[in-house]
Amino acid sequence: MSTELLLQIRECVVKGDQAAALLLVQQALESGLEPMQIIDEGLTPAMHVVGDKFSCGEYFIPHLVMAARAMQSAMKVVEPELKKRHQAVEGAGTAVIGTVHGDIHEIGKSLVGVMLSANGFQVHDLGVNVPVEAFIAKVQETGAGLVGLSSLLTTTMVVQRKVVQALEGAGLRDRVKVMVGGAPVKQGWADEIGADGYAEDATSAVELAKRLAGKG
Repeated sequence: MSTELLLQIRECVVKGDQAAALLLVQQALESGLEPMQIIDEGLTPAMHVVGDKFSCGEYFIPHLVMAARAMQSAMKVVEPELKKRHQAVEGAGTAVIGTVHGDIHEIGKSLVGVMLSANGFQVHDLGVNVPVEAFIAKVQETGAGLVGLSSLLTTTMVVQRKVVQALEGAGLRDRVKVMVGGAPVKQGWADEIGADGYAEDATSAVELAKRLAGKG
């Protein structure tokens, strides 16, 4: 039953069926499935499929938007359950996160934000398609010591480099740690652009954030 539910959730997100995704996730939680299992085996694989379809030209921006909305609806149900299962640690630090300009990938970035919050970070989530200047302005406004940059598409990875360069240009780089993530991103890319770390999933992102903030 649980496997069937997860497959149905995945299918609904891929199709961009917002209402059905919401109902199925609620049903999955009520049936006893853990929030992380719903994310890891339902929502995340769905967005990978959507990303693959976009990359090969089968899907276009409207398809991405519909899938993102379906995923967002599902996450609104999952997020409170995630928070219930994590013990907050006070004073971990302030983080600014977002999906870089040109990219509307949401799920990984949103999950990282939720889990950082649950682990005591004050999180400012700028959303998706975030301009370089918006990251800089938010860091200046909040005094954040951590910036998280997500990119799903290989074509937008370069924006991660631009944010690092902009932090340097604004005189902020010495006091801000930068971590990068997203499907095409690897440790080698993080090293190449001068980021402070790379995380392949939300759990490792929290561990990395704690280390970078001196809390791990």
